Amino acid sequence: MVTPVEPVAPGRDQVTSVLEAALAASRAEATEVVYVGSDDALTRFANNQVHQNVREHDTHLQVRVIDGGRLGVASTNRLDEDAIRDVVARAGAIAERAAPNPKLGPLPGPNTREAERDVGYVSATAEASPDRRAEGARAVIAAGAAENLIVSGSYATGTLAVAVANSSGLRAEHRTTHARLLTVMMDRLGGDAASGYANAASPDVSRIDAAAVGAEAADKAARSRGAIELEAGDYEVVLEEYAVATVLDYLGFIGFGALALEEGRSFMELGRRVMGENVSIWDDGTDPAGVPTPIDFEGVVKARVDLVRGGIATAVVHDSSTAHRAGTASTGHALPAPNLWGPLPTNLFMAGGDAPRSDLAAPIERGLWVTRFHYVNPVHAKRAILTGMTKDGTFLIENGRLTRPVLNLRFTQSIPEAFSEITAISRETRIVPSEYFGASRVPAVRVGRFSFTGVTAREGSG
Repeated sequence: MVTPVEPVAPGRDQVTSVLEAALAASRAEATEVVYVGSDDALTRFANNQVHQNVREHDTHLQVRVIDGGRLGVASTNRLDEDAIRDVVARAGAIAERAAPNPKLGPLPGPNTREAERDVGYVSATAEASPDRRAEGARAVIAAGAAENLIVSGSYATGTLAVAVANSSGLRAEHRTTHARLLTVMMDRLGGDAASGYANAASPDVSRIDAAAVGAEAADKAARSRGAIELEAGDYEVVLEEYAVATVLDYLGFIGFGALALEEGRSFMELGRRVMGENVSIWDDGTDPAGVPTPIDFEGVVKARVDLVRGGIATAVVHDSSTAHRAGTASTGHALPAPNLWGPLPTNLFMAGGDAPRSDLAAPIERGLWVTRFHYVNPVHAKRAILTGMTKDGTFLIENGRLTRPVLNLRFTQSIPEAFSEITAISRETRIVPSEYFGASRVPAVRVGRFSFTGVTAREGSG
């Protein structure tokens, strides 16, 4: 019998020593050292059975040097003395061979804002056992089995630690935890592949209600049986929180960052109305109501950035480089360097409204209820036109009621235009993890017009 070896993360003092050793080894004009440590556990289930439990610890050390306007970046996952000297030397060698970049700004100096080191850290999540995750998976499976559904999904818990030091005197660190349970349920009866989806996310594993996640997905899948084909066109819609979070993610990628604005490809026109006056969107990595990440990958403490306030485009997020070129301060939204995206918001919030979520469909004579989107891609970044498919629960609304399931449709829609026609916003909001970075806390919304440009063919047709 083999006893599994638990991964051991470096202690805080060891991480500090590693950062300082790397700085001391560099002879460049400016040096930045970033440590990222993750401890992730995952329980997977499929075909109504828990089938895998894994745990992984990883460490990543990245060194960025700037010398004579030249940039060099190198990384390693070893923390011994030889590896530290090697990664610093490699970063320096890359910088020597790089062309000067006149757009490079200086590394950020010491933080003027304070960040709570452990905001978003919950020991119960860091210590969550395989049994706890398996118990949650079994609750989800039971909900699906009661509806004769095939259940799959995953339950993840973990810890992320980030520490940054640079030659300008900045020192910063934080650690946070995350828990995420998601499931997709499919119809055992075949036909038009009815399906349902649900997920829950929180820094605190005790806030994950596995039975509720299972019941939500099972209800969607069971009600999706016998879907009808609906013609393409413009419909009044209710977008659930999953769908809202997905389109906000893409707005973040294509428009809420300073690099996109600088390069003229953002839909944001600062000071002008870009959405309805009932829409306010911001990013705040220090708010415990979301999934906090209070410093960025340059060690800068994150500031709340009001991106859209009352429909008016008010700001974009910055890292130190874009802030230098814009003559402003970093807002704490740097990704690991180098990257193609520039600064991005990863802790988005959208303000709730005054409508009970259960009443959103009530005024709609004929429209659609959308659970979520997938296969989403930008069509026109400047107008923030996205295309994608509905998935895992699309329903016809008739006279204020969800009456029949609908085969999935393709949408092609300018999101700022759609968000200019929001007629109601739910009071309730929920955390939805991003497909890429971070998480959002968002409401469900009713939109007066949303454009669907294609339909899914019924199985066996055509």
